[in-house]
Amino acid sequence: MICKTIRTIVCLLICILWCSNTAVVAENIKIGEINPLSGRLAKQGLETHQGVVLAVAEVNESGGIGGRQVELISRDDQSQPDVAISRAEELCAWKKVVALTGGYNDSLVGPISEVAKKYEVPYVASATLQKELTQRGNPYFFRVAKLQGFVEPLCGVLCQPLHPKRLAILHAATPGSTEFARDLKSCLQARSIVVALMEKFRPGTPDFTPLIAKLASMKIDVIVSGGFSADHLLLVRQLKENRVTPQAYIGPFGIAYESFIHEMGEDAEYLYSTCAWNPGITQPGTEEASKEFVKRFRRLFNKEPNTTNMHGYTSTRVLLTAMENVLRQKKPLMGPNIRHALAELDLILPMERVAFDKRGDPLHYQHLVVQIQNGRLKVVYPPDRATAAPIYPMPKWGERK
Repeated sequence: MICKTIRTIVCLLICILWCSNTAVVAENIKIGEINPLSGRLAKQGLETHQGVVLAVAEVNESGGIGGRQVELISRDDQSQPDVAISRAEELCAWKKVVALTGGYNDSLVGPISEVAKKYEVPYVASATLQKELTQRGNPYFFRVAKLQGFVEPLCGVLCQPLHPKRLAILHAATPGSTEFARDLKSCLQARSIVVALMEKFRPGTPDFTPLIAKLASMKIDVIVSGGFSADHLLLVRQLKENRVTPQAYIGPFGIAYESFIHEMGEDAEYLYSTCAWNPGITQPGTEEASKEFVKRFRRLFNKEPNTTNMHGYTSTRVLLTAMENVLRQKKPLMGPNIRHALAELDLILPMERVAFDKRGDPLHYQHLVVQIQNGRLKVVYPPDRATAAPIYPMPKWGERK
């Protein structure tokens, strides 16, 4: 009888322990992240990933969501659309994540968003601009960046205070850069600014000399280049080699980074770019939150954060906040409920105030125009956020100290 009782108690204890362990596992909230961690976009993908990791760590350190820890399942799309689709299928169908975040580049984010729609898994993308992606009627797709966030401030600074006489818009032969050039031209023409030249080039072009000769012959005074970091490095260096000095050189993509300034050296001086966030450049009222982000990032990764890191962080914080709101309302953490919470969200973060329109585009995403002065990014537009006056025209190459 005693042995039977002991066996019963042991069995009950084993059952309790098993159930307890099972409950702990079940309590974890699984979210997925897909980024290009290898391939041609690996640098940007890793930076986005770091921002995602920080956001999840921050929430888990504070007790999780509704007392439940967040489990991040990260996947590498290898900078290839077909791999991105495969990874999204794995996370949504097999891993059963409740939501997706991350994503860099339109060609990768677009396919992921279609898989997310199929499985009714909300997806908040970190870095994508192509307008078509939010015009497909996908209620499960949201993003924290949009093209107009670049176009509007650049249109403003070009109209006033720069106001060029002969402006050239160059752009990479990619969907996002092409859309940017077209929209900027339309905005400038509506404000009576003449675009003397509109020209595309292949990303990774090995020699800009023929294009530079064309710019010089047309007496272009301001160049806006929708290329990327490597394109700016080569184009600016070849402008100097050919002794062609525009009054302003503006590169909205890929210049506002410490890594670019370091690699470009003294020739980075006076170049313009745009920036959504940088250490020391944050939404008014979020200074303390921004400092805390920088501090946590340094602790986790032993380096300074940049705007790509912040895009990854922002998309993930947005998603986690929406999920927290679902649990606070005592609703099941399911795709339709998370989607509804995202649609109703209004959240202030260091990069932007986040609220979405009916298509999933951010309502308040806006870049600042910055200029490199003494090796630092200085905000020169809009006037109410400016930390320095623009140096315009920039000194000729042979007249610099």
